[in-house]
Amino acid sequence: MGVELGAQAARARALAVLRIRSRALAGALLPAAAAVILGVGGATGHLEGPGWDGARVIVYTVAAVVLLAAVVIGLVVARSRPAVSPTVAVAERAAPDLYRLVRDLADRLDVPAPSAIALTPDCDSWLEDRTHPAHGPPPPRDGDEIAGPGGAHGPLHRRAVAAPVLVIGSPFLWWMRVGELRAVLAPVVAGTGPSAHPDIAAARRFVRGLDAAVAACAHQGGRHSVLRPACSGIGWVARLMLRGCQVHAGEMERGVAAAAAERAQAVDYGLRIVAQEQVGLAYAGWDRLLTRVALPAWRMGRWPSRLDAGVVAALTELSRRDRLAEGFASRLGERPACDLLEEPGTVDEAASLLAARLFHGGPAEPGPDWSPVAWEDYPDEVVDRKWRTDAARLHRVLDALGVRRAPDPVTVRHPGGPTLARVLDHLTDVLPPAPEVTYGPADPGRRQPEHPPAGTVTGPPAGPGSAADTEHSANRNPNPNPNPGQAPGAGSAPGAAAAADRDPSSAPGPLANPAPAPASSSPAPGSPLPAAAQGEPVLPPDPCPALTAPPTGHPGRPETVSDRAPVVAFPPDGDDTPPVNPRSAALAARLGAEVGREEAAAVPATGTGPLAAGPDTVLWDDAALPLFPLQPPRTDRELLADHVTAMVCCAAMDTVGATPGLDWLDGPTLLVDGRRVADLTSRVLSLVEDGDAGPLRTWLVELGIRPEKPVRLG
Repeated sequence: MGVELGAQAARARALAVLRIRSRALAGALLPAAAAVILGVGGATGHLEGPGWDGARVIVYTVAAVVLLAAVVIGLVVARSRPAVSPTVAVAERAAPDLYRLVRDLADRLDVPAPSAIALTPDCDSWLEDRTHPAHGPPPPRDGDEIAGPGGAHGPLHRRAVAAPVLVIGSPFLWWMRVGELRAVLAPVVAGTGPSAHPDIAAARRFVRGLDAAVAACAHQGGRHSVLRPACSGIGWVARLMLRGCQVHAGEMERGVAAAAAERAQAVDYGLRIVAQEQVGLAYAGWDRLLTRVALPAWRMGRWPSRLDAGVVAALTELSRRDRLAEGFASRLGERPACDLLEEPGTVDEAASLLAARLFHGGPAEPGPDWSPVAWEDYPDEVVDRKWRTDAARLHRVLDALGVRRAPDPVTVRHPGGPTLARVLDHLTDVLPPAPEVTYGPADPGRRQPEHPPAGTVTGPPAGPGSAADTEHSANRNPNPNPNPGQAPGAGSAPGAAAAADRDPSSAPGPLANPAPAPASSSPAPGSPLPAAAQGEPVLPPDPCPALTAPPTGHPGRPETVSDRAPVVAFPPDGDDTPPVNPRSAALAARLGAEVGREEAAAVPATGTGPLAAGPDTVLWDDAALPLFPLQPPRTDRELLADHVTAMVCCAAMDTVGATPGLDWLDGPTLLVDGRRVADLTSRVLSLVEDGDAGPLRTWLVELGIRPEKPVRLG
């Protein structure tokens, strides 16, 4: 270890950690020492008598119990397998130039070279100690194109080599140039110097052993109730020592990092400043690629096999759009760091599969339901399939809700086909214009009842009519309005969702109900609105009676539509919660349940092929996948917006010849006449959240998309 101040501070902290271990060992040996003293005193005749004999029995028992517990705890700490990051190991014969670059860098820094190199699907690099006996290499695997015939690590055997393993972020190899990679790895490789010091290495092994013992006790205690008391005791002792080492271990690692940074200043210092900018840019591009591009494919059972190559395309697109990234793409003419690999495509495929396993929890090897997809096939095999699958699921849920297929079977050529108009009409939250209602069966201005088709929302009878009318209204609405002066809310036709109440003067969009019929027309047979035939006013449905303001009409006359106050369909606390559309809420809830059932039924199975038995997959628990979820579970409202967007895109593809596309920064996109559509999300949200289909219908008319035409589903 060098003379850097950070290295000296790290060694001092390492000695503090080892002193905690020594104190624990001394505490375990203290009863045994007392037992030896009492035994020797009794043997020499100095400590005799009934009292000393009883003390000897007690001390012997305590010493035996403490020694046995200390041995068990020591064995658990020593044999527990420390956590190891899942990586893709790269043998020296698979990347001789990369190994040569790292060794030359270690020689320039005057530190030991790392024992091996591994790649991780993340934008970071570090040194990892894998000298524990449990971290020995697995049995050789035939046909491993990455590790070669010599095994996962070639001739290296980690039990015999004390140097740590260098873990490199795979996106760095594809985005960075060779010089930039060397500058970024300089402070990381410099950390092998302090790591080789015996005191620091021993302190690290002790801390990692304690951490592994805590995890092992928690795991075994949860699986075996018989071992739970013993595991609880061992875990308590390990946590106690781990808390005592926490501060010293943290300061030790800070000292090691400071010493490594100080030693690396002499190597490519100016280039390292520029390379750090590329680290941040690569991280942004990698995160965007995973969340916007890879995640939709993973959800469809496909995994992009060239994620690292996709980072280059994503960051190149970013440099084209963002003026702050100008000049970054000009570096692409230099030699990329991935040229240091013998077979970059094979390594990229293995890293991409590991990324899908870590961030999504996919299977460990390809299969019929988990196959790779190339970037050129992404629009057709992922985007098109995703949109049509979501559209089919949306119509299945609408069928379950009892929403009819076509708004007007007479005017639609294929009334039974799935159409976008069906979705628009169901989610549109508007009320018909309602003038002042006059009374009397002979009044020519009264509204005649219309026989409501299935799936549409009709107004309930209201007002202080006869008892028969009240009884009929109660039968149609299982949740009557508790306010006696307010018209009760009513349900829709069987299987239909309720619609939100809105002020008719501010309701945009097309009318939901037909115009009032002339007075000469007679009610349809079996009409569900007999009160209207008697001259009672037809009021709009009230899905949220508790949120509706009390009537403002005079108590001497029945309430009319114009007397109704608008419904406040959002919380009054002033937060940013979008307005509640009851139809959207019901549809979103059913969609969320449907998606949850499908995801639960499609639990990925553990693979057994060559990629599944990789050198590092045996070092972490498969049951904990995904280890790093990219996003929290989508809400029901987000699912509904995605499904409506998919339906709109399917209608565009089947009516105006639009095509699915791939945007490297935004993921699946719709191309109309070769141009990317960028203004669709806000229009869909207006429909989903507010029940306002006006912006979306205007957009459909501008592009010539026919919502009434059936689309092909997946």
